[in-house]
Amino acid sequence: MKEINIRSVFITFTVALVIWFIPAPQGVAAEAWHLFAIFAATILGIILKAAPMGTMCMMAIGFTAATQVLAPGDVSKSITKSLSGFGDKVIWLIGISFFIARGFIKTGLGNRIAFLFIKVFGKSSLGLAYGLGLADICLAPAIPSNTARGGGIIYPIMKSMAISFGSVPEKPETHRKLASYLTLNSYYMNLIASSMFLTGTASNPMCQKFAADMGINITWMSWAVAGFVPGLVAFLAVPFVLYKLYPPELKKTSDAPKMAAQKLKEMGAISRHEWMMLLAFFILLVLWIFGGVLSIDATTTAFIGLTLLLLTSVLTWEDVKSEKGAWDTVIWFAVLVMMAGSLNELGFIGWFSDLIKANIGGLSWQLAFPVIILVYFFSHYIFASATAHVAAMYAALLGVGLSLGIPPMLLAMMLGFIGSIYGVLTHYGHGPAPVYFGSGYVDLKSWWVRGFQIGIVLLFIYMVIGVVWMKILGYY
Repeated sequence: MKEINIRSVFITFTVALVIWFIPAPQGVAAEAWHLFAIFAATILGIILKAAPMGTMCMMAIGFTAATQVLAPGDVSKSITKSLSGFGDKVIWLIGISFFIARGFIKTGLGNRIAFLFIKVFGKSSLGLAYGLGLADICLAPAIPSNTARGGGIIYPIMKSMAISFGSVPEKPETHRKLASYLTLNSYYMNLIASSMFLTGTASNPMCQKFAADMGINITWMSWAVAGFVPGLVAFLAVPFVLYKLYPPELKKTSDAPKMAAQKLKEMGAISRHEWMMLLAFFILLVLWIFGGVLSIDATTTAFIGLTLLLLTSVLTWEDVKSEKGAWDTVIWFAVLVMMAGSLNELGFIGWFSDLIKANIGGLSWQLAFPVIILVYFFSHYIFASATAHVAAMYAALLGVGLSLGIPPMLLAMMLGFIGSIYGVLTHYGHGPAPVYFGSGYVDLKSWWVRGFQIGIVLLFIYMVIGVVWMKILGYY
């Protein structure tokens, strides 16, 4: 597979040059406009898959430093500012969390947890769906890569169960027996779990960073508390709704608990490394929950967890070095955050917010709020990366909403939740989507139709129950 798509690269560069040489709008500094040209081209390149995300972001750093848009006339300072994203503690929170996630996979603890839930809930296809979903939610606080969580832990177990009950990938006529339903449900549950925790998916800390730049303080605990009730309602509702919309032919799976019990027997007693992984997980949760009281931030907590895993040999330094997903995320995350943050500092986000406000400024915040959320949700059809979507639109829409008087915490949290659940819409909408769709168990039409239907259900849950819940919490 080619890493570089020449045609897409050409389109990306052309767009960058066109924007660059268009005179900056009134009220926008030339440096802000030129940085926007680089930023827009980077996002477009990611969408068009012109090159891997890391490659696109390194090119963006090169152009930002070379053109000195962040420090005109001072090459050294321009380079320093271009690399400033790598010093952001949010970047290292997500990177270190990837290393911690490797501990769940390496020790087998993630699989053990999933099999335990299947053993308890797996007597029916609906129970099996809830069991797999519950395992995902339990793992989500400490595994920020929902691709690793869904594709590396849940998907292989789900597929094994489906095959055991006669849903064979090579035989399309068997897919609806059980696999089609479990495939879609496991993907949806992954996204719901991602929305519930700050560390549930890689783009959530990016939302936290952008919100902080606008004076909105979101902690691990405040996100978890706000996401708990709508997430729980979505967890309970989605498998049942999907069961009615897209029912499996096989309703009873009485052998699933036996299969899970056999797998657990084969795994043997909980190993020392699994116990240490459990201890680290418990310490992480306690410090994330009570970190505000103890004056320990989320990044410091992640460092403590990683140190414990290294000292107990659950992870080795070779494991850390070989965790490509973590280092890849640190690179593109740092660059996108740097550019988006710099656009805000240079006044571009404020200018854009005022521009939108001029067009919809007549709306009350109660009307503007759902408009912004719906625009953000359905615009995901044109994005092949949740992170690119967050980088491109989160800060801008947050700025627009704040200028219209929408309560800051309400909008910041809701945009954060939407950054996970809009992935239901397409087969390329979020990290785990290609893994689940690639199984071949769900045809494209069914994926899009069910995704739209479930998307409406999730929008209703988060926009009604979520909003009421945040009102009860006093978030606005």
